[in-house]
Amino acid sequence: MTLDSDTTYEGGAGPSGGPPATAAQEPDAPTTAPRSGEPKQPFLHRAWRGRPEDPRWARPALLGLLVATGLLYLYNLSASGYANSFYSAAVQAGSQSWKAMFFGSLDASNAITVDKPPAALWPMDLSVKIFGVNSWAILVPEVLMGVATVGVLYAALRRRFGPTAGLIAGAVLALTPVAALMFRFNNPDALLALLMTVTVYCVIRALEDGRTKWLVWAGVAVGIAFLTKTLQAFLILPPLAILYAVCAPVKLKKRFGQLALATGAMVVAGGWWVAIVELWPASSRPYIGGSQNNSFLELTFGYNGLGRINGDEAGSVGGGGGAGGTGRWGATGWDRMFGDEVGSQVSWLLPAALILLVAALWLTRKAKRTDLTRSSFLAWGGSLLITVLVFSYMAGIFHQYYTIALAPYIAALVGMGATVLWAERSKIWAALTLAATVTATAAWGYVLLNRTPDYLPWLKWLVLIGGLAGALGLIFVARLGRQLAIAAAGLSFVAAIAGPTAFTLSTVDTGHTGSIVTAGPAGASRMGGMGGGGGMRGGGGFPGGGQNRQGGTGQPGTGQPPAGGFPGGGQKPQGNAQGAPQGGMGGRMGGEGGMGGGGAAGLLNGATVSSEAKQLLEKNAGDYTWAAAAIGAQNSASYQLATGDPVMAIGGFNGTDPSPTLAQFKQYVNDGKIHYFISGGSMGGGGSSGTSGQITSWVEANYKKVTVGTATFYDLTQPTS
Repeated sequence: MTLDSDTTYEGGAGPSGGPPATAAQEPDAPTTAPRSGEPKQPFLHRAWRGRPEDPRWARPALLGLLVATGLLYLYNLSASGYANSFYSAAVQAGSQSWKAMFFGSLDASNAITVDKPPAALWPMDLSVKIFGVNSWAILVPEVLMGVATVGVLYAALRRRFGPTAGLIAGAVLALTPVAALMFRFNNPDALLALLMTVTVYCVIRALEDGRTKWLVWAGVAVGIAFLTKTLQAFLILPPLAILYAVCAPVKLKKRFGQLALATGAMVVAGGWWVAIVELWPASSRPYIGGSQNNSFLELTFGYNGLGRINGDEAGSVGGGGGAGGTGRWGATGWDRMFGDEVGSQVSWLLPAALILLVAALWLTRKAKRTDLTRSSFLAWGGSLLITVLVFSYMAGIFHQYYTIALAPYIAALVGMGATVLWAERSKIWAALTLAATVTATAAWGYVLLNRTPDYLPWLKWLVLIGGLAGALGLIFVARLGRQLAIAAAGLSFVAAIAGPTAFTLSTVDTGHTGSIVTAGPAGASRMGGMGGGGGMRGGGGFPGGGQNRQGGTGQPGTGQPPAGGFPGGGQKPQGNAQGAPQGGMGGRMGGEGGMGGGGAAGLLNGATVSSEAKQLLEKNAGDYTWAAAAIGAQNSASYQLATGDPVMAIGGFNGTDPSPTLAQFKQYVNDGKIHYFISGGSMGGGGSSGTSGQITSWVEANYKKVTVGTATFYDLTQPTS
């Protein structure tokens, strides 16, 4: 088969959305002639049958994949309770106050924001406004983002490579462990992964025929992604911009003009909120969490920007090591994505993606400049490589779940590469490359499974033996009959996907809570000195209570939202705020930077809130702007979710932000705006000399202590003298 700009696979449309490939171009491709003479069918019929050029099985298969993905991600969803209480508290605040929703405030009285822009909170805010504060209302929007990402990825590949490529990619994405984790969790990464997938899709659509609108839509997607997780949205811009400038099928001058328009769209889509925040008087808006100067721009380029790269993050709890070094957030270096800390999260098919990328670029090496097949591989491959490079060497804060950003790129390369090489399977080099890809994938799957030897110990052997058997069949695939060839391909795919599927099933069967979560069974990921991944798991029971199946012991009545289905009620959540798992990172960090005090939260996990403490804070809470104040956002979030009343997070997430100052806090107390001060909570790296420590010392020296169970409060309406 000769590759050119009009070649497609399995009946897919040409680069301009034109007619499908003919049987002469791809004799084994199941094609369907356009049904132009047929009368227009009802919408549901068209939705089921799909496009006329697609084979009849394509649309039902896609719908089946989307439904299966949704059901998989919805399974046991409420076991995670409020998931990351830091963001859940902000969602609760946004459901009570439009101002808090706009700014992404941690409490409805708008003391301080989360340390990210608020776009990822807005879908959850709207859901909670409609259905009330409960686990499903918070987490179902994330599930829908996962289903949408699978659908967008399918659409991106189907146009050029046919429905089989899209289905393979969609299945690989849905069954990637870190994807199953984050599309069921309330961190910003779910929306970011969706928007990055949309961005690549729009760029490829623009590369088809040079239409400006698709490049502008790509800019809009990046702008919204910036409002989701700031500069991480810009990682894939260099390879995509260079690709369009070189390969778009329009004149050079027009290419640069289109890129300028896309840049303008990006600035508008992402900059309108930034402009409002920066121009809004600081005295009438919440403090920008994560910044040291109450500036979103400082947060963007400092703590959430260059600080993540070089480890110099003002107000952080410490960065990692240099290149090849080991720091608080794990070892950096070229092999970071394959190491014990990250490998089982996302790298199962990463070797396959890299091999298939190289093979496809070799296959298209003589194609013309505008060849869409090569451009598609460069778009997905360039996005993968630059993200891997940054993640591998960033010395600042790095969490394993960040790698969800890689999952769509890996899945796309696997789907496209497998389809392209299968079309070339009559050539010995293509057959050998397919066999080598399956062999490498099976061997790497064996290595990853062997890192958790007590988890399904038989599976690693099935993966290895099945992969080698499938690879042997692929070597001779051109000599096999159709049924045997399909059997060899099917066995190879099952062997490749068996390991990540097992880890994904383990992930959805377990609740996950806290700030740092990992996919797979307990012990599958180990983050340097920060504690085991299993320690971050939430309890298996819901609400609260019950034995935690993976890490630590859940505490009865520790803050899981009320059970009961979706939609939920609109009243305050009953019970208490999220409990901190034992033995995880929160305990370690609380020991490093915490201040003691029974019931206090660690830096990365919520506190255990007793029913007595809840009743204490709720009494006369309506008479105060804040029912209480606590050091650190996880600590305050626990009490806020338990009571439904605003709780001020002194110092923001880490407890190190200079907000409020001691003078401001004294004024709040004198004005009768805060009822209680909650003892304990982490002060991160600020220690007693920071603002949080100064406030704590002043409160302890001047106000009456109230002990409720193991928790200590100070009544700010009762001075000791």
